[in-house]
Amino acid sequence: MPTESDTDYDPTLGNKFIFVTGGVMSGLGKGITAASTGRLLKNAGFDVTAVKIDPYLNVDAGTMNPYQHGEVYVLKDGGEVDLDLGNYERFLDVDMTSDHNITTGKTYQHVIEKERAGDYLGKTVQIIPHITDDIKRRIREAAEGTDVCIVEVGGTVGDIEGMPYLEALRQFAHEEPEENVLFTHVTLVPYSKNGEQKTKPTQHSVKEVRSIGLQPDIIVGRCEDRLDPETKEKIALFCDIPTDAVFSNPDVEDVYHVPLMVEEEGLDQYVLEHFGLADEALPEGERANEWREIVTTDQTAEVDIALVGKYDLEDAYMSIHESLKHAGFELGVDVNVHWVHADGMADEYDDQLDDVDGIIVPGGFGMRGTEGKIRAVQYARENDVPFLGLCLGFQMAVVEYARNVLGLEGAHSAEMDEETPHPVIDILPEQYEVEDMGGTMRLGEHTTVIEPETLAYELYGDTSCSERHRHRYEVNPEYFDQFEDEPLTFSGTAGNRMEILEHEDHPFFFGTQFHPEYKSRPGQPSPPFVGLVESVLEQRGDEGVAAESETDADTDAETEVTH
Repeated sequence: MPTESDTDYDPTLGNKFIFVTGGVMSGLGKGITAASTGRLLKNAGFDVTAVKIDPYLNVDAGTMNPYQHGEVYVLKDGGEVDLDLGNYERFLDVDMTSDHNITTGKTYQHVIEKERAGDYLGKTVQIIPHITDDIKRRIREAAEGTDVCIVEVGGTVGDIEGMPYLEALRQFAHEEPEENVLFTHVTLVPYSKNGEQKTKPTQHSVKEVRSIGLQPDIIVGRCEDRLDPETKEKIALFCDIPTDAVFSNPDVEDVYHVPLMVEEEGLDQYVLEHFGLADEALPEGERANEWREIVTTDQTAEVDIALVGKYDLEDAYMSIHESLKHAGFELGVDVNVHWVHADGMADEYDDQLDDVDGIIVPGGFGMRGTEGKIRAVQYARENDVPFLGLCLGFQMAVVEYARNVLGLEGAHSAEMDEETPHPVIDILPEQYEVEDMGGTMRLGEHTTVIEPETLAYELYGDTSCSERHRHRYEVNPEYFDQFEDEPLTFSGTAGNRMEILEHEDHPFFFGTQFHPEYKSRPGQPSPPFVGLVESVLEQRGDEGVAAESETDADTDAETEVTH
């Protein structure tokens, strides 16, 4: 809760809840709208958290194909969750747990387990009240200890799988004081061929919401441009809300500018007044302004980074894209990410990498694209191109070195080739008897011990770091001896596990078994990503930019170490 030095907030006012629903179509940006609202409330001095509701039957996102649902985001407790949780952590600068992601699979599994245990004492177990009660319980528990909890309901209003959640929210609003609950509906406002903003989709969407028993307090119109005054008036009239409760969320160059856009629209002030918190909030002149300063930093140079992966969509590598942005904010450069299809790298790769300044090989699973990733590692190593390997990228760097430098012909990961004569990457010992796929990997935050006087130590500024993991395979201990006295060294370990590698004779060749991208945030960029971009600038001779950022980094050294 805010301290008296932050605001005059009275804890007896209780938790405030913002429920965010969407209509017309999915993918409108409900999550960014919700996260932006939370960012502004945090700037005003309040403790804010978020909950993402995913109506699918999966217990978590861990087994889902990135083509269908984007990247799997990993929380510090090992929760494999929807990528929107990553946006919430980055925008709100908070660490969340798996309790902040509610799924149908998780809810039904819990209720069925209670029924099997006899906890319902012979009652007929039904969606109402047992499922809806469990949903409400999860929301309240996730909100505990904070001032405002923002709850995003995935999908669109009218989806059959979302009905129990909307009913739970209707009950929730009935049980809470009116001033403690606010409903935000995000909807599409398209253009007609003659350039007119059309409100009919919004009207039908709100009609659907109201048929369930929910009345939006705020409507946020997603459109290419700001909503015209007459468009706002028409939405207000037909949707039965005040005109000043209709807000624009137009397309912007970068999602980090959305908080600035909706702040200009007055969304935060309207929410505070609805909750009766306007007098408890920090005065506008005293509110945190770091976000605006960070995301509007002048960028004085550009760098081009190749991302060599097998999924041809940005959402599959969202946290990596965002981490590169954060590094760019820190160093004052614009980072252009070029997606390179790993499948196409196996035979010809020089042409695809000739014009980039740096290379990232990300994590992943399965054989497809593996040989292309190994080729990309080889190209980076042999041509002194700054390189960052993440999880599988780290493992493929080990494989490439074993094959092409140590002369271990046919070396590979046992995940990709069970018959390899040199399994330099092998399954974790504790995974031998594991049968279920979901939630069984080495997951969550673990500590890595860092060797002094190494690149890893230079980046993290400490002899240890704590980062998030998601893997079943590791460097095979049987091959440790063969890497001794090699330029490729392991500078970070966790017991007998190799966590960080680097190449002593290379401008920047760095790999991590963990996923540093999951902890990167605006203002707190991930050290390996900053190191990659900074090495590009140094190699190109952009010393002015790098030197300036180095001075800033010295000032913030304590923050970077704790990260």
